[in-house]
Amino acid sequence: MIYEQSLLVGHSKIHIKSDREEAISKAIREIKYHIRKLSTYVRDNPNFQFSLRPLDIDRRAPLIVQKMIKASRMAGVGPMASVAGAIADLGLKALLEMGAHIAIVENGGEISIFTKNKSIPVSILTSEPILSGKIGFLITSNDSPLGIGTSTGKTDQTISFGEADSVTVIAKNATLADAAATAICNAVIGSNVRKSISEGLKKAREIDGVRGVLIVREGCIGLMGKLPKIIRIK
Repeated sequence: MIYEQSLLVGHSKIHIKSDREEAISKAIREIKYHIRKLSTYVRDNPNFQFSLRPLDIDRRAPLIVQKMIKASRMAGVGPMASVAGAIADLGLKALLEMGAHIAIVENGGEISIFTKNKSIPVSILTSEPILSGKIGFLITSNDSPLGIGTSTGKTDQTISFGEADSVTVIAKNATLADAAATAICNAVIGSNVRKSISEGLKKAREIDGVRGVLIVREGCIGLMGKLPKIIRIK
């Protein structure tokens, strides 16, 4: 049986699924704890929130901050580009510590996921209407654990300098996937759609820890690396 719960903490709208109900309770406690730590750090270090460039490692910072700084340095973006993924990763860590065999934490489209034996479909959302919600990945035990991050240049809800309908990144964790998706999306610019996608794929190859990427822009798709099986979503 799969249990699930949703919660809203500040600006984070989080969905958790697991085969262990008690694990979800622990994950919620851990997520709230790390968000409190992050909020306090941001209050005392306002540059952390607004920097669009990587920051130096702060060994005295809370765990969530250290994870965000490390991932954003790998991707070459500001640390807040990885915040949703970092929260998802810390939630997944709590689920696994409780012995979960199926563990999924989704935070604003960024996903941290593990499955021991059951394949899990994950749909891809994009501002391209022909594809949005109609294709996805089938996550297996061989893929796990992994992080999925998505960025788009077609929304005002997040800071992006790119023009992709969507950039979906598969990485070793959601913190890196989140930061990398922002960096890659920023590289998808210009009136030549195919060239812009090629530039995005080039950027993806430069980021250590990125397993694969799927870029969608104006009906064109670019793929790179080792992606989970792509499936049609009914």
